[in-house]
Amino acid sequence: MKVGLIRCMQTEDMCPMTTDFKIMREKKYAFENVEEDIEVIGVNTCGGCPGKKAVTRAVEMVKRGADTIVLASCITKGNPIGFACPHAEQMKQAIFNKIGDTVRLIDYTIKEYSLIIKVEQEHIISLLNTALFRNMFNTLY
Repeated sequence: MKVGLIRCMQTEDMCPMTTDFKIMREKKYAFENVEEDIEVIGVNTCGGCPGKKAVTRAVEMVKRGADTIVLASCITKGNPIGFACPHAEQMKQAIFNKIGDTVRLIDYTIKEYSLIIKVEQEHIISLLNTALFRNMFNTLY
């Protein structure tokens, strides 16, 4: 599987995608039934709200060899901020309309935020206990 990964631009400052890469490497959640090796062809953001650039970015990754476009869970499930993109379905449909059904389209990496805690519980708990995280959370909300 050759993956082109699209993530939310709003969350790129707080999420280095380590969990996304880990679950791809370990073939969990959205990748649990993948038997072949997984190669990341490219990673890009949606381009910011309302996500129109996701379509051209998906097309470009397909041109560069991606056979699968993955919308990270930050777009479709709201990880890590708990707020899914209000344009996620429209973005997904626009990408599908452009790339067709010859390229796989996966609309999440991790199903729910609670699964991140299960995957990296110790890391998340230690992060939640830091003053930096509390300050970032308070700034957002």
